Amino acid sequence: MNGENMAAEMAEQPAVIELLLQRRAAVAASISALLPEHLCGTVLLARGSSDTAALYGRYLFEMASGRPVALASPSLHTLYRIPADHRGYLAVGISQSGRTPEVVSVLERMRATGARTVAIVNAMPSPLGDVADVIIDLSAGGELAIPATKTFTATLVALALVAAAMGPLPWSDRDLTALPEHISRVLDDSYRADLIARRLEGADRVLTVARGPLLAAASETALKIRETSAIFAEALSAADLRHGPIAAVTPDVPVLAFSTPGPAAADVADLCAVLRDRGVTVSTISPDAGSDLPLPRTVPEALQPIVAAVRGQQIALSTALARHLDPDAPIGLTKVTFTR
Repeated sequence: MNGENMAAEMAEQPAVIELLLQRRAAVAASISALLPEHLCGTVLLARGSSDTAALYGRYLFEMASGRPVALASPSLHTLYRIPADHRGYLAVGISQSGRTPEVVSVLERMRATGARTVAIVNAMPSPLGDVADVIIDLSAGGELAIPATKTFTATLVALALVAAAMGPLPWSDRDLTALPEHISRVLDDSYRADLIARRLEGADRVLTVARGPLLAAASETALKIRETSAIFAEALSAADLRHGPIAAVTPDVPVLAFSTPGPAAADVADLCAVLRDRGVTVSTISPDAGSDLPLPRTVPEALQPIVAAVRGQQIALSTALARHLDPDAPIGLTKVTFTR
């Protein structure tokens, strides 16, 4: 049956996250011991869905440490061979397979040029783990579906645990341990995702928008729609959309808007109003009353992308099935992509 593997792996997410959270003290201790005495900043290194996870890490790491955080440009190291100095930096490489060649080679180079290195992987042992000072094993089990689901949300949780070792963050330990239950409830409520998928019927372009940490969930949702449904989906910050791209958002481009109570909520709400005035179909994913696809109200803003990513998976799965496509094996994609 189409999508059987993807649906089964989505259903495993509460248990995977529960097991990872049970190791949160050990993760915190390993990162605390690794951090440079004076942390200059952090570099995140990833490709594909791991790169959208890194976007989440970028927000959390800077929030916790107060130090600059960058997403690495691998080609500067693999193709252009720039001189580099990573002393005082933490470098975090993310690869579910642990075998993406450029992620491995660049993390190895960062370590050689002074960085303290962390590998977030779902495979032990792995080439990426071999070049890292600390390894965080997601222990999510194998994925048969091409789209990453349980490994993606587990990566977000791992990034949250790393960030928590850097400094204070706006959530409690109870908020963390409640995540598996929240995700279970979201997974039990898939009907409204089917309704949103119907709004995407016939569309050849889709836009996802958000601001703040939720931009990672919007980006991952766009990627999942592209992967599973062969729709050109793009994610933009609500702020960036206003700077020119909004001119290309016509009534035939459905918009998925992610938001949650916090400093960015009013801006996303204002943008939704503007788009609706232009005749655009906007579907909202938020804890607000009347949202098209609800998120749990008690999840703090900085943890909400973990739950919102599951909503994005539901939309992508439903959209692919509505188009009679098999999201488990999208044409032209493989589980591990070898780039350099």
